[in-house]
Amino acid sequence: GAIVESKDILALNLLRFRNDNNLSQEELAWKSGLSVKGYAQIERAEVQSSLKTLDKLSRGTGLSVLALLTHPSI
Repeated sequence: GAIVESKDILALNLLRFRNDNNLSQEELAWKSGLSVKGYAQIERAEVQSSLKTLDKLSRGTGLSVLALLTHPSI
């Protein structure tokens, strides 16, 4: 199959987190200290996130950076 990039795994994990917690993109963006537009681009896997952004998403979700970048296939 196609090689899955980290940005794709991150997008998948963020979408799954939002769905599991009934959060809107706006709510998770606010919790993470990101703009809604910026957050939406991350969730659509349109951008490569910096480590700084990953730290913000980690704080916003309560998930480790490692968990955010781990494929949820298991």
